Amino acid sequence: MEKNYKAVIIDDEEGAIDNLSLELKRFPYISVEGTAKNGATGVKLIEKVHPDLVFQDVELPDMLGMDVISRVRERASWNMNVIFYTAYDKYMIDALRAYAFDFLLKPVDSAELQIVMTRFCERMKDGTNSFQTFTETDKGDKPFMVVTPTGDLRFLRPSEIGYFRYLSNRKIWEVALTNGTYLPLKRSTTAEQLCAYSSVFMQIHQSFIINMRYLIMVQDNRCVMYPPFNNVEELTVSKKYKKEMMDRFYQL
Repeated sequence: MEKNYKAVIIDDEEGAIDNLSLELKRFPYISVEGTAKNGATGVKLIEKVHPDLVFQDVELPDMLGMDVISRVRERASWNMNVIFYTAYDKYMIDALRAYAFDFLLKPVDSAELQIVMTRFCERMKDGTNSFQTFTETDKGDKPFMVVTPTGDLRFLRPSEIGYFRYLSNRKIWEVALTNGTYLPLKRSTTAEQLCAYSSVFMQIHQSFIINMRYLIMVQDNRCVMYPPFNNVEELTVSKKYKKEMMDRFYQL
């Protein structure tokens, strides 16, 4: 007899929840124990239910799906697998699968769902945990998702980022990457969200957030950075943030 597994669905679209719930009725070993329509409620639902399987929409009204998973990662002691899904095929399916997560497109295709459910059952029997694979592999430099103005998704690690800068003429933040390129972010992205991705990110100015691991020293209120950001002249520290930044710097 197949073991019964608990599942939750986190998605802001009622129709998508209903459609997936209906599809899951084909799998008698899956019990949908709850649904949530935003990230904050989703975190609480996961912590309450301790599901074996989470169907997680990539983009929610209050946060990205990866942010939901990151918020419960430290407290999750049970075997939990995650299946991300979205209506946009432009999202990076290969990138998500590289981190041991499964991925589905909306509307959910019955044949594709069958494939990922078979993989899920095999993982549970073997004791493999996509959630733990992600958290154990990436401690200290765990990846996070960002969304560009065109809706494309990117995985980034803190070590790939020197700083973020705000472009007032476009009203967006962009990321300065170690490969010398800049990646613009979705307009609704805030400084608070960026700083929350990792403890190494520190706001030093209304328009700048730096990766403290690349900071060598502060000279005349200008941040002197390690390569490849050693020639950047624009990273100045404002009076508002200087004390907190220097306190953080001396603690590193």
